[in-house]
Amino acid sequence: MDFSSKPLAERIRPETLDDLIGQEHLVGKNGVLRRAIESGSIPSMILWGPPGVGKTTIANIIANAVSAPFYTLSAVSSGVKEVREVIQRAKFQSNTILFIDEIHRFNKGQQDALLGAVEKGQITLIGATTENPSFEVNSALLSRCQVYTLKALSKEDLTRLVKHALEKDELLKKKTVGLKETQALFSISGGDARKLLNLLDLVVEHLAGDQIEITDDKVIEIAQQRVAIYDKGGEQHYDIISAFIKSIRGSDPNAALYYLARMIEGGEDIKFIARRCVILASEDIGNANPTALVIATSSFQAVNLIGYPEGRIVLGQCVTYLASSPKSNAAYMGIKNAQQLVQKTGDLPVPLHLRNAPTKLMKEEGYGKGYKYSHDFPGNFVDQEFMPEEIKGATLYDPGQNAREAEMRKRLKAMWKEKYGY
Repeated sequence: MDFSSKPLAERIRPETLDDLIGQEHLVGKNGVLRRAIESGSIPSMILWGPPGVGKTTIANIIANAVSAPFYTLSAVSSGVKEVREVIQRAKFQSNTILFIDEIHRFNKGQQDALLGAVEKGQITLIGATTENPSFEVNSALLSRCQVYTLKALSKEDLTRLVKHALEKDELLKKKTVGLKETQALFSISGGDARKLLNLLDLVVEHLAGDQIEITDDKVIEIAQQRVAIYDKGGEQHYDIISAFIKSIRGSDPNAALYYLARMIEGGEDIKFIARRCVILASEDIGNANPTALVIATSSFQAVNLIGYPEGRIVLGQCVTYLASSPKSNAAYMGIKNAQQLVQKTGDLPVPLHLRNAPTKLMKEEGYGKGYKYSHDFPGNFVDQEFMPEEIKGATLYDPGQNAREAEMRKRLKAMWKEKYGY
């Protein structure tokens, strides 16, 4: 391919770890993945993270860094036949590495075809996925792979990326580009480095003159000239699912059905849609309507059972129910707050009266002493301390402003008086 016809993201794709922007926790000076690559001891791995954060780039860097046969397959266009062809070649080569992009799109049979070769060490597998590998990768295959989680790129990372492109790309350097505003570039690309770079390339190409200035208004104007077509294997996949989730969260069943239809007509995997509904039922509805999770989980099971096209009817019922339900993210925020508190305070000792005491020594040490069994008291409740001493009184769950959680708040306040601020 002629250099000038390549997308910007390909023209400046990093070839070494030092050129990679972002993912410092993996490829920084003491990053675990950097150590593996520099040692030449590449384990089978799954690279899990949002689109456009460096999964394919890291695979290419590994290919450049090791002197080993390197094969690339896309799960969108490849199947068992192509996998077996690579495995057959690997029998006559050493240290063969196979990179599979979007490995979550491989079904169980296709993943099983990889298992034996990975198990025997015939190939080193590098899989890239935007989906949680716990759900999308066979447990047997997953247990033989290291999972590396890639983080979304920060605003600072994206800014560095844009400036790097303007300084290094030979085609962009033909114009003097002033970067006045970046918010529209970042918002439209949604944190996806590939989308960001290709949008930057498009904007620079469309602005007339040798000296240009990039502003939010100009970026929006140029971006809106492009027709959005759903592509389950491309950028629109992420835009449509985002609009779908936000429509349900925003209690608009009509918009939710529209984006559901866009995905179905575009050939999206209906199990992917159903899984997103299960997550949303807890994250955005939660205890405001606990039945939402039951409906979403049942829909996911039904979709897996009956498949397409009938599964679309189940999804229509599920989506309209979720969109019409009262909303609360209190449970989601509760676990988020709890995790942040744990990260901040570390492994605090569990109060002695709550500890298990299976041995005589533990009992002598005071384990379990003073614990009050709630069911022995009126209303199945007795006031006692459950939190570690250092964080007692920390309120992590703040019930939402809806009928169900208002009742929960009332009950919690009656039991805990002012302890937790209810």
